[in-house]
Amino acid sequence: MSSVFTSRSPSARISAAYTAVLLGVGALALAGCDRPTVVTPPAVVTVPGPAGPTGSSGSTGATGSTGSTGSTGSTGATGSTGATGGDTVIVMPATPASR
Repeated sequence: MSSVFTSRSPSARISAAYTAVLLGVGALALAGCDRPTVVTPPAVVTVPGPAGPTGSSGSTGATGSTGSTGSTGSTGATGSTGATGGDTVIVMPATPASR
């Protein structure tokens, strides 16, 4: 297996060497960046104090308006048929005489 550096073409050897140098310089340039450390101050925590005195009661609210009238109900069920007569005798008073 042949390496790029042992290739027969001089331009390939120069190109490979140039690429290697650029990668090395780029790595050094990126490694040289100094990122400042970000320090976040601690959050202020407030502790609530004791509860205050109870306030006075509010006034009574106004009376509401009267509601609307309901709708008419549905018709009731029809009754069952009555019993038929048997040996029942009906006595009626006599009609008074005409004057």
